Amino acid sequence: MANLDLSYRSAIDLARMIRTGQISPVEAVRHSLDRIAAINPKLNAFCFIYEEEALTNAKEAERAIRENRPVGPLHGVPIALKDFTATKGKRTTLGSYAYEQWVPDKDAVVARRLLDAGAILVGKTTTPEFAASGFTESPLWGITRNPWDQNRTPGGSSGGSGVAVATGCVPLADGTDSGGSIRIPAGLCGIVGLKPSFGRIPMEALPTLFDQLSHFGPLARTVEDAALFLRVTQGPDDVDIQSLPPLPLPDPLARSVKGLKLAYSIDLGFHTVDADIAANTRKAVAALAEAGAEVQEVVLPWTSELEDAWYRHWAVLLAACFGESLKTHRERMDPRLVALMERGLGMNAVEFKRIELLRTRQWQSLARILATYDALLCPTIAIAAPAVGGADQDFCYTDADGRYHGFDMTAVFNFVSQCPVLSVPSGSTREGLPTGLQIVGRRFDDSTVLTIGATLEDWMPWRDRKPPI
Repeated sequence: MANLDLSYRSAIDLARMIRTGQISPVEAVRHSLDRIAAINPKLNAFCFIYEEEALTNAKEAERAIRENRPVGPLHGVPIALKDFTATKGKRTTLGSYAYEQWVPDKDAVVARRLLDAGAILVGKTTTPEFAASGFTESPLWGITRNPWDQNRTPGGSSGGSGVAVATGCVPLADGTDSGGSIRIPAGLCGIVGLKPSFGRIPMEALPTLFDQLSHFGPLARTVEDAALFLRVTQGPDDVDIQSLPPLPLPDPLARSVKGLKLAYSIDLGFHTVDADIAANTRKAVAALAEAGAEVQEVVLPWTSELEDAWYRHWAVLLAACFGESLKTHRERMDPRLVALMERGLGMNAVEFKRIELLRTRQWQSLARILATYDALLCPTIAIAAPAVGGADQDFCYTDADGRYHGFDMTAVFNFVSQCPVLSVPSGSTREGLPTGLQIVGRRFDDSTVLTIGATLEDWMPWRDRKPPI
Protein backbone atom coordinates (compact mmCIF):
# COMPACT_ATOMS: atom_id res chain seq x y z
CA MET A 1 0.00 0.00 0.00
CA ALA A 2 1.55 3.31 -1.07
CA ASN A 3 2.31 5.98 1.53
CA LEU A 4 0.08 8.77 0.23
CA ASP A 5 2.10 11.44 2.04
CA LEU A 6 5.10 10.44 -0.05
CA SER A 7 2.96 10.05 -3.18
CA TYR A 8 1.90 13.67 -2.99
CA ARG A 9 5.30 15.20 -2.33
CA SER A 10 6.27 17.84 -4.86
CA ALA A 11 9.15 17.18 -7.23
CA ILE A 12 11.16 19.86 -5.45
CA ASP A 13 10.52 18.27 -2.04
CA LEU A 14 11.33 14.80 -3.33
CA ALA A 15 14.55 15.94 -5.01
CA ARG A 16 15.65 17.63 -1.78
CA MET A 17 14.86 14.52 0.27
CA ILE A 18 16.91 12.42 -2.14
CA ARG A 19 19.89 14.81 -2.09
CA THR A 20 19.91 14.93 1.71
CA GLY A 21 19.53 11.18 2.15
CA GLN A 22 16.06 11.25 3.72
CA ILE A 23 14.92 8.86 1.01
CA SER A 24 16.79 6.88 -1.61
CA PRO A 25 16.05 7.09 -5.34
CA VAL A 26 15.26 3.37 -5.22
CA GLU A 27 12.65 3.93 -2.53
CA ALA A 28 11.16 6.87 -4.45
CA VAL A 29 10.93 4.93 -7.70
CA ARG A 30 9.62 1.76 -6.06
CA HIS A 31 6.97 3.84 -4.34
CA SER A 32 5.98 5.42 -7.66
CA LEU A 33 5.70 2.00 -9.31
CA ASP A 34 3.57 0.69 -6.44
CA ARG A 35 1.22 3.65 -6.77
CA ILE A 36 0.96 3.09 -10.54
CA ALA A 37 0.13 -0.58 -9.91
CA ALA A 38 -2.71 0.49 -7.61
CA ILE A 39 -4.11 3.24 -9.85
CA ASN A 40 -3.62 2.07 -13.41
CA PRO A 41 -6.08 -0.87 -13.54
CA LYS A 42 -8.85 1.56 -12.54
CA LEU A 43 -7.93 4.70 -14.48
CA ASN A 44 -5.70 3.64 -17.40
CA ALA A 45 -3.20 6.48 -17.03
CA PHE A 46 -0.19 4.51 -18.32
CA CYS A 47 0.22 2.51 -21.50
CA PHE A 48 3.85 1.53 -20.78
CA ILE A 49 5.53 0.94 -17.41
CA TYR A 50 9.32 0.49 -17.24
CA GLU A 51 9.70 -1.18 -13.87
CA GLU A 52 12.99 -3.01 -14.37
CA GLU A 53 14.73 -0.17 -16.19
CA ALA A 54 13.48 2.45 -13.73
CA LEU A 55 14.77 0.47 -10.75
CA THR A 56 18.13 -0.06 -12.46
CA ASN A 57 18.43 3.68 -13.07
CA ALA A 58 17.35 4.37 -9.50
CA LYS A 59 20.15 2.16 -8.18
CA GLU A 60 22.66 4.09 -10.28
CA ALA A 61 21.19 7.34 -8.95
CA GLU A 62 21.58 5.99 -5.43
CA ARG A 63 25.27 5.24 -6.09
CA ALA A 64 25.77 8.81 -7.32
CA ILE A 65 24.40 10.15 -4.03
CA ARG A 66 26.49 7.71 -2.01
CA GLU A 67 29.64 8.69 -3.90
CA ASN A 68 28.87 12.40 -3.55
CA ARG A 69 28.85 12.99 -7.31
CA PRO A 70 27.27 16.17 -8.74
CA VAL A 71 23.56 15.66 -9.36
CA GLY A 72 20.88 17.48 -11.34
CA PRO A 73 17.81 19.28 -9.98
CA LEU A 74 15.56 16.24 -10.63
CA HIS A 75 18.02 13.59 -9.51
CA GLY A 76 16.19 10.39 -8.64
CA VAL A 77 12.71 11.90 -9.12
CA PRO A 78 10.26 9.60 -10.96
CA ILE A 79 8.51 11.20 -13.95
CA ALA A 80 6.21 10.14 -16.77
CA LEU A 81 6.19 11.12 -20.44
CA LYS A 82 3.20 11.30 -22.73
CA ASP A 83 2.99 8.59 -25.40
CA PHE A 84 3.34 11.36 -27.97
CA THR A 85 6.86 12.30 -26.85
CA ALA A 86 9.63 10.43 -28.66
CA THR A 87 11.69 8.18 -26.39
CA LYS A 88 14.80 6.47 -27.71
CA GLY A 89 14.44 2.71 -27.99
CA LYS A 90 10.90 2.70 -26.58
CA ARG A 91 7.63 2.33 -28.42
CA THR A 92 5.89 5.66 -28.96
CA THR A 93 2.46 4.90 -30.41
CA LEU A 94 0.76 8.33 -30.50
CA GLY A 95 -2.32 6.41 -29.33
CA SER A 96 -2.77 4.90 -32.81
CA TYR A 97 -2.53 1.49 -34.42
CA ALA A 98 -0.73 3.28 -37.26
CA TYR A 99 2.25 3.85 -34.92
CA GLU A 100 1.76 0.83 -32.67
CA GLN A 101 5.28 -0.52 -33.30
CA TRP A 102 7.15 2.77 -33.84
CA VAL A 103 10.42 2.92 -31.87
CA PRO A 104 12.19 6.31 -32.17
CA ASP A 105 15.98 6.32 -32.50
CA LYS A 106 16.39 9.40 -30.29
CA ASP A 107 14.70 11.21 -27.42
CA ALA A 108 12.75 14.39 -27.95
CA VAL A 109 14.67 17.37 -26.56
CA VAL A 110 12.18 17.76 -23.71
CA ALA A 111 12.68 14.12 -22.70
CA ARG A 112 16.47 14.30 -22.96
CA ARG A 113 16.67 17.42 -20.82
CA LEU A 114 14.47 15.94 -18.09
CA LEU A 115 16.58 12.78 -18.01
CA ASP A 116 19.82 14.79 -18.09
CA ALA A 117 18.52 16.64 -15.02
CA GLY A 118 18.42 13.29 -13.23
CA ALA A 119 14.75 12.36 -13.57
CA ILE A 120 13.89 8.67 -13.84
CA LEU A 121 11.28 7.65 -16.39
CA VAL A 122 8.81 5.17 -14.92
CA GLY A 123 6.33 5.01 -17.79
CA LYS A 124 4.55 6.53 -20.77
CA THR A 125 1.05 7.96 -20.37
CA THR A 126 -2.04 7.42 -22.50
CA THR A 127 -3.17 9.82 -25.18
CA PRO A 128 -6.03 9.81 -27.67
CA GLU A 129 -5.08 9.01 -31.26
CA PHE A 130 -2.61 11.62 -32.57
CA ALA A 131 -3.38 13.73 -29.47
CA ALA A 132 -6.45 14.92 -31.36
CA SER A 133 -9.12 15.06 -28.65
CA GLY A 134 -10.01 16.63 -25.32
CA PHE A 135 -11.11 13.13 -24.22
CA THR A 136 -8.31 10.61 -23.60
CA GLU A 137 -9.80 7.63 -25.41
CA SER A 138 -8.09 5.78 -28.26
CA PRO A 139 -8.75 2.67 -30.34
CA LEU A 140 -5.36 1.33 -29.22
CA TRP A 141 -5.39 2.00 -25.47
CA GLY A 142 -9.04 2.48 -24.57
CA ILE A 143 -10.59 4.91 -22.08
CA THR A 144 -8.69 6.89 -19.45
CA ARG A 145 -10.81 7.94 -16.48
CA ASN A 146 -10.98 10.89 -14.11
CA PRO A 147 -9.73 10.17 -10.56
CA TRP A 148 -12.46 12.40 -9.08
CA ASP A 149 -15.23 10.40 -10.78
CA GLN A 150 -14.34 7.33 -12.81
CA ASN A 151 -17.39 7.76 -15.02
CA ARG A 152 -16.00 11.05 -16.31
CA THR A 153 -13.13 12.05 -18.56
CA PRO A 154 -9.89 13.51 -17.22
CA GLY A 155 -9.69 15.60 -20.39
CA GLY A 156 -7.11 15.31 -23.11
CA SER A 157 -5.06 14.93 -24.96
CA SER A 158 -2.57 14.72 -22.08
CA GLY A 159 -5.16 12.97 -19.93
CA GLY A 160 -2.91 10.10 -18.91
CA SER A 161 -0.29 12.56 -17.68
CA GLY A 162 -2.95 14.54 -15.83
CA VAL A 163 -4.21 11.44 -14.04
CA ALA A 164 -0.66 10.24 -13.24
CA VAL A 165 0.13 13.53 -11.51
CA ALA A 166 -3.28 14.03 -9.84
CA THR A 167 -3.17 10.56 -8.24
CA GLY A 168 0.39 10.85 -6.93
CA CYS A 169 1.95 8.31 -9.29
CA VAL A 170 4.55 10.92 -10.27
CA PRO A 171 5.05 14.57 -9.28
CA LEU A 172 5.77 15.67 -12.86
CA ALA A 173 4.72 14.59 -16.34
CA ASP A 174 4.98 16.21 -19.72
CA GLY A 175 2.16 17.06 -22.07
CA THR A 176 1.64 18.58 -25.48
CA ASP A 177 -0.77 21.42 -26.12
CA SER A 178 -2.14 22.46 -29.52
CA GLY A 179 -5.60 23.48 -28.35
CA GLY A 180 -5.55 22.99 -24.59
CA SER A 181 -4.18 19.46 -24.27
CA ILE A 182 -2.15 20.37 -21.16
CA ARG A 183 -4.60 22.83 -19.64
CA ILE A 184 -7.77 20.76 -20.12
CA PRO A 185 -6.50 17.77 -18.06
CA ALA A 186 -5.06 20.20 -15.51
CA GLY A 187 -8.46 21.86 -15.14
CA LEU A 188 -10.46 18.63 -14.97
CA CYS A 189 -8.02 16.78 -12.69
CA GLY A 190 -7.41 19.62 -10.21
CA ILE A 191 -3.71 20.23 -10.93
CA VAL A 192 -1.39 22.74 -12.61
CA GLY A 193 -0.70 22.83 -16.35
CA LEU A 194 1.45 25.27 -18.30
CA LYS A 195 1.37 26.08 -21.99
CA PRO A 196 4.63 28.01 -22.16
CA SER A 197 5.26 30.78 -24.64
CA PHE A 198 5.53 29.37 -28.14
CA GLY A 199 9.08 28.15 -28.74
CA ARG A 200 10.09 28.22 -25.07
CA ILE A 201 10.62 24.44 -25.11
CA PRO A 202 11.81 22.96 -28.43
CA MET A 203 8.90 21.20 -30.12
CA GLU A 204 9.55 18.37 -32.56
CA ALA A 205 6.63 16.06 -31.90
CA LEU A 206 5.10 16.79 -35.31
CA PRO A 207 6.53 16.13 -38.78
CA THR A 208 6.48 19.89 -39.42
CA LEU A 209 8.73 22.37 -37.62
CA PHE A 210 6.69 25.37 -38.77
CA ASP A 211 3.41 24.79 -36.94
CA GLN A 212 2.55 27.59 -34.50
CA LEU A 213 -0.14 25.92 -32.41
CA SER A 214 1.86 23.28 -30.53
CA HIS A 215 3.82 23.30 -27.29
CA PHE A 216 5.47 20.95 -24.83
CA GLY A 217 4.83 21.78 -21.17
CA PRO A 218 4.42 20.40 -17.66
CA LEU A 219 1.60 18.92 -15.64
CA ALA A 220 2.35 19.27 -11.93
CA ARG A 221 0.67 19.65 -8.57
CA THR A 222 2.43 22.91 -7.66
CA VAL A 223 3.31 26.01 -9.64
CA GLU A 224 6.89 25.81 -8.36
CA ASP A 225 7.22 22.32 -9.88
CA ALA A 226 5.89 23.63 -13.19
CA ALA A 227 8.55 26.35 -13.06
CA LEU A 228 11.24 23.76 -12.31
CA PHE A 229 10.16 21.75 -15.36
CA LEU A 230 10.42 24.90 -17.49
CA ARG A 231 13.88 25.79 -16.12
CA VAL A 232 15.16 22.32 -16.97
CA THR A 233 13.64 21.99 -20.45
CA GLN A 234 13.64 25.51 -21.94
CA GLY A 235 16.17 26.95 -24.34
CA PRO A 236 17.01 26.73 -28.03
CA ASP A 237 17.93 23.65 -30.00
CA ASP A 238 18.47 23.37 -33.74
CA VAL A 239 15.93 20.55 -33.83
CA ASP A 240 13.33 23.36 -33.65
CA ILE A 241 14.08 26.43 -35.73
CA GLN A 242 11.44 28.40 -33.81
CA SER A 243 12.82 27.64 -30.33
CA LEU A 244 13.64 30.60 -28.09
CA PRO A 245 16.58 31.61 -25.88
CA PRO A 246 16.10 30.69 -22.22
CA LEU A 247 14.13 32.98 -19.94
CA PRO A 248 15.54 33.86 -16.49
CA LEU A 249 13.06 32.53 -13.94
CA PRO A 250 13.28 33.44 -10.24
CA ASP A 251 14.15 30.46 -8.05
CA PRO A 252 12.08 30.29 -5.98
CA LEU A 253 9.28 32.14 -7.71
CA ALA A 254 8.11 35.50 -6.50
CA ARG A 255 4.83 35.06 -4.64
CA SER A 256 3.31 38.53 -4.69
CA VAL A 257 0.96 40.30 -7.10
CA LYS A 258 1.18 43.72 -5.47
CA GLY A 259 1.44 46.36 -8.17
CA LEU A 260 0.07 44.08 -10.92
CA LYS A 261 -2.99 45.01 -12.97
CA LEU A 262 -5.11 42.01 -13.93
CA ALA A 263 -8.04 41.80 -16.33
CA TYR A 264 -10.64 39.07 -16.17
CA SER A 265 -13.42 37.74 -18.36
CA ILE A 266 -15.85 35.02 -17.38
CA ASP A 267 -16.98 34.22 -20.92
CA LEU A 268 -14.30 35.57 -23.33
CA GLY A 269 -17.16 37.40 -24.99
CA PHE A 270 -19.13 34.40 -26.25
CA HIS A 271 -18.98 31.28 -24.04
CA THR A 272 -21.78 29.95 -21.86
CA VAL A 273 -20.09 29.02 -18.57
CA ASP A 274 -21.33 26.69 -15.85
CA ALA A 275 -22.52 28.64 -12.79
CA ASP A 276 -20.13 26.90 -10.38
CA ILE A 277 -17.19 27.53 -12.68
CA ALA A 278 -18.12 31.20 -13.05
CA ALA A 279 -18.43 31.52 -9.26
CA ASN A 280 -15.06 29.85 -8.67
CA THR A 281 -13.44 32.13 -11.23
CA ARG A 282 -14.76 35.16 -9.39
CA LYS A 283 -13.48 33.74 -6.07
CA ALA A 284 -10.01 33.33 -7.56
CA VAL A 285 -10.12 36.86 -8.95
CA ALA A 286 -11.20 38.15 -5.54
CA ALA A 287 -8.34 36.29 -3.85
CA LEU A 288 -5.82 37.95 -6.18
CA ALA A 289 -7.40 41.33 -5.43
CA GLU A 290 -7.09 40.63 -1.72
CA ALA A 291 -3.46 39.65 -2.33
CA GLY A 292 -2.82 43.15 -3.67
CA ALA A 293 -3.50 43.08 -7.41
CA GLU A 294 -5.68 45.63 -9.14
CA VAL A 295 -8.36 43.66 -11.00
CA GLN A 296 -10.97 44.74 -13.49
CA GLU A 297 -13.51 42.93 -15.65
CA VAL A 298 -13.06 43.48 -19.38
CA VAL A 299 -15.17 42.79 -22.45
CA LEU A 300 -13.61 40.91 -25.36
CA PRO A 301 -15.04 41.34 -28.87
CA TRP A 302 -14.51 37.67 -29.64
CA THR A 303 -17.12 35.30 -31.08
CA SER A 304 -17.52 31.58 -31.63
CA GLU A 305 -16.02 32.18 -35.08
CA LEU A 306 -12.67 31.68 -33.33
CA GLU A 307 -13.62 28.20 -32.15
CA ASP A 308 -14.71 27.13 -35.63
CA ALA A 309 -11.52 28.59 -37.13
CA TRP A 310 -9.38 26.66 -34.65
CA TYR A 311 -11.14 23.38 -35.53
CA ARG A 312 -10.60 24.04 -39.24
CA HIS A 313 -6.94 24.82 -38.65
CA TRP A 314 -6.58 21.71 -36.48
CA ALA A 315 -8.23 19.55 -39.14
CA VAL A 316 -5.71 20.73 -41.74
CA LEU A 317 -2.76 20.18 -39.40
CA LEU A 318 -3.88 16.62 -38.56
CA ALA A 319 -4.53 15.82 -42.22
CA ALA A 320 -1.13 17.17 -43.26
CA CYS A 321 0.82 15.42 -40.51
CA PHE A 322 -1.00 12.10 -40.19
CA GLY A 323 -3.35 11.84 -43.17
CA GLU A 324 -1.23 9.13 -44.79
CA SER A 325 -2.47 6.79 -42.04
CA LEU A 326 -5.90 6.85 -43.66
CA LYS A 327 -4.53 4.76 -46.52
CA THR A 328 -3.35 1.96 -44.27
CA HIS A 329 -5.30 2.14 -41.00
CA ARG A 330 -8.62 3.88 -41.66
CA GLU A 331 -10.68 0.94 -40.35
CA ARG A 332 -8.76 0.90 -37.08
CA MET A 333 -8.82 4.66 -36.50
CA ASP A 334 -11.26 6.68 -34.41
CA PRO A 335 -14.06 7.54 -36.87
CA ARG A 336 -14.36 11.06 -35.44
CA LEU A 337 -10.68 11.61 -36.15
CA VAL A 338 -11.14 10.26 -39.68
CA ALA A 339 -13.95 12.75 -40.26
CA LEU A 340 -11.81 15.59 -38.90
CA MET A 341 -8.92 14.67 -41.19
CA GLU A 342 -11.23 14.47 -44.18
CA ARG A 343 -12.51 17.93 -43.36
CA GLY A 344 -8.91 19.13 -43.41
CA LEU A 345 -8.18 17.40 -46.69
CA GLY A 346 -11.13 19.18 -48.26
CA MET A 347 -10.05 22.71 -47.39
CA ASN A 348 -8.44 24.86 -50.07
CA ALA A 349 -5.30 26.90 -49.44
CA VAL A 350 -6.93 30.32 -49.62
CA GLU A 351 -9.63 29.35 -47.12
CA PHE A 352 -6.93 28.08 -44.77
CA LYS A 353 -4.83 31.22 -45.16
CA ARG A 354 -7.84 33.40 -44.34
CA ILE A 355 -7.83 31.94 -40.83
CA GLU A 356 -4.78 34.13 -40.24
CA LEU A 357 -6.89 37.25 -40.87
CA LEU A 358 -9.20 36.25 -38.03
CA ARG A 359 -6.22 35.45 -35.81
CA THR A 360 -4.81 38.89 -36.58
CA ARG A 361 -7.98 40.61 -35.39
CA GLN A 362 -8.05 38.37 -32.32
CA TRP A 363 -4.49 39.32 -31.39
CA GLN A 364 -5.09 43.02 -31.99
CA SER A 365 -7.97 43.04 -29.50
CA LEU A 366 -6.03 41.00 -26.93
CA ALA A 367 -2.93 43.15 -27.39
CA ARG A 368 -4.94 46.23 -26.42
CA ILE A 369 -5.92 44.55 -23.15
CA LEU A 370 -2.40 43.30 -22.41
CA ALA A 371 -0.99 46.76 -23.10
CA THR A 372 -2.87 47.89 -19.97
CA TYR A 373 -2.98 44.72 -17.88
CA ASP A 374 -0.24 42.28 -16.90
CA ALA A 375 -2.44 39.24 -17.53
CA LEU A 376 -5.95 38.12 -18.43
CA LEU A 377 -7.83 35.67 -16.21
CA CYS A 378 -10.64 33.36 -17.37
CA PRO A 379 -11.94 29.82 -16.79
CA THR A 380 -10.05 26.86 -18.22
CA ILE A 381 -13.12 24.75 -19.01
CA ALA A 382 -16.69 26.00 -19.51
CA ILE A 383 -18.33 22.86 -18.05
CA ALA A 384 -17.54 20.24 -15.42
CA ALA A 385 -15.82 17.03 -16.53
CA PRO A 386 -18.18 15.27 -18.97
CA ALA A 387 -18.92 11.55 -19.00
CA VAL A 388 -16.50 9.24 -20.78
CA GLY A 389 -17.39 8.15 -24.28
CA GLY A 390 -17.89 11.64 -25.65
CA ALA A 391 -15.99 14.09 -27.81
CA ASP A 392 -15.32 17.83 -27.79
CA GLN A 393 -17.76 18.42 -30.65
CA ASP A 394 -20.63 16.92 -28.63
CA PHE A 395 -20.69 20.11 -26.55
CA CYS A 396 -20.30 22.70 -29.29
CA TYR A 397 -23.51 24.43 -30.38
CA THR A 398 -25.23 27.80 -30.39
CA ASP A 399 -28.50 28.03 -28.45
CA ALA A 400 -31.72 29.84 -29.39
CA ASP A 401 -30.46 33.01 -27.71
CA GLY A 402 -27.31 32.99 -29.81
CA ARG A 403 -25.00 31.96 -26.95
CA TYR A 404 -22.20 29.54 -27.70
CA HIS A 405 -21.91 26.33 -25.70
CA GLY A 406 -18.51 24.67 -25.81
CA PHE A 407 -16.22 22.36 -23.87
CA ASP A 408 -12.88 24.08 -23.36
CA MET A 409 -11.89 27.75 -23.27
CA THR A 410 -8.30 26.97 -24.16
CA ALA A 411 -7.96 26.56 -27.94
CA VAL A 412 -8.38 30.25 -28.73
CA PHE A 413 -5.10 30.94 -26.92
CA ASN A 414 -3.20 28.58 -29.21
CA PHE A 415 -4.03 31.09 -31.93
CA VAL A 416 -1.97 33.63 -29.96
CA SER A 417 0.60 31.04 -28.99
CA GLN A 418 3.36 33.47 -28.01
CA CYS A 419 1.27 34.26 -24.92
CA PRO A 420 2.00 31.80 -22.08
CA VAL A 421 -1.06 30.35 -20.34
CA LEU A 422 -1.07 28.69 -16.92
CA SER A 423 -4.06 26.68 -15.67
CA VAL A 424 -4.40 26.36 -11.90
CA PRO A 425 -7.19 24.93 -9.71
CA SER A 426 -9.96 27.40 -8.88
CA GLY A 427 -12.16 25.19 -6.68
CA SER A 428 -14.81 22.52 -7.11
CA THR A 429 -18.33 22.19 -8.40
CA ARG A 430 -21.16 21.20 -6.07
CA GLU A 431 -20.53 17.62 -7.22
CA GLY A 432 -16.93 17.82 -6.04
CA LEU A 433 -15.36 18.03 -9.51
CA PRO A 434 -12.32 20.28 -10.02
CA THR A 435 -12.50 23.58 -11.89
CA GLY A 436 -9.64 25.59 -13.34
CA LEU A 437 -8.53 29.17 -13.92
CA GLN A 438 -6.39 30.27 -16.88
CA ILE A 439 -3.78 32.99 -16.45
CA VAL A 440 -2.90 34.41 -19.86
CA GLY A 441 0.29 36.44 -20.00
CA ARG A 442 1.87 38.97 -22.26
CA ARG A 443 3.99 37.67 -25.12
CA PHE A 444 6.91 35.58 -23.82
CA ASP A 445 6.28 36.61 -20.20
CA ASP A 446 6.15 33.16 -18.60
CA SER A 447 7.59 34.54 -15.38
CA THR A 448 4.58 36.74 -14.57
CA VAL A 449 1.97 34.02 -15.13
CA LEU A 450 3.95 31.71 -12.85
CA THR A 451 4.18 34.45 -10.20
CA ILE A 452 0.41 35.03 -10.34
CA GLY A 453 -0.22 31.29 -10.12
CA ALA A 454 2.15 30.85 -7.19
CA THR A 455 0.49 33.72 -5.34
CA LEU A 456 -2.96 32.27 -5.91
CA GLU A 457 -1.65 28.91 -4.67
CA ASP A 458 -0.84 30.59 -1.35
CA TRP A 459 -4.24 32.27 -1.10
CA MET A 460 -6.33 29.32 -2.32
CA PRO A 461 -4.24 26.26 -1.34
CA TRP A 462 -4.93 23.16 -3.41
CA ARG A 463 -1.83 21.07 -2.76
CA ASP A 464 -3.38 18.91 -0.04
CA ARG A 465 -6.59 18.22 -1.98
CA LYS A 466 -6.44 14.65 -3.24
CA PRO A 467 -8.86 12.62 -5.38
CA PRO A 468 -10.82 9.85 -3.64
CA ILE A 469 -8.78 6.95 -4.99
